[in-house]
Amino acid sequence: MSLTSALPKEIQQINQQGALIVDIRERDEFRREHIPDAISLPLSEIQAGAKLAGSSPAQPMIFHCQAGSRTRQNADALARLAEPARVILMDGGINAWKQAGLPTVKVSKQPLPLMRQVQIAAGSLILAGVIAGYSISPGFFLLPAFVGAGLTFAGISGWCGMAILLEKMPWNRR
Repeated sequence: MSLTSALPKEIQQINQQGALIVDIRERDEFRREHIPDAISLPLSEIQAGAKLAGSSPAQPMIFHCQAGSRTRQNADALARLAEPARVILMDGGINAWKQAGLPTVKVSKQPLPLMRQVQIAAGSLILAGVIAGYSISPGFFLLPAFVGAGLTFAGISGWCGMAILLEKMPWNRR
């Protein structure tokens, strides 16, 4: 198993020689902005058993995420997925790619990534509950407690009711 890492400028050169760039971020993140010619294969789908179709063992595979953490943490699984091809992890993810001045395909009409929507909604509910708790009635302090309990449950179980609800909102329909 050949596993290396490279900076975005090196990745661009390798890609020009016929490598396959695989974006392991979630599909909503990919739709909003991605590297030209990259394909989307979310880590969640890889963990569920998805495979890469149409790749060649002679073709190096470059994996990236937002900032590089997901690719580093899952390097072994990504290497197994691409076997026997050479695997390259992009240091710094798409953030480093953009910082290097390299092009991306950006579709600003796409909604914010779902996890950012969850963060905005949870933060807003907590803030509103605290403000209302101090200014209207202490009973409103139950709202931030409920949101905190929900986030704790989501972190432990992997099931987030708020994300499921937000995914069904009209602006997130595909």
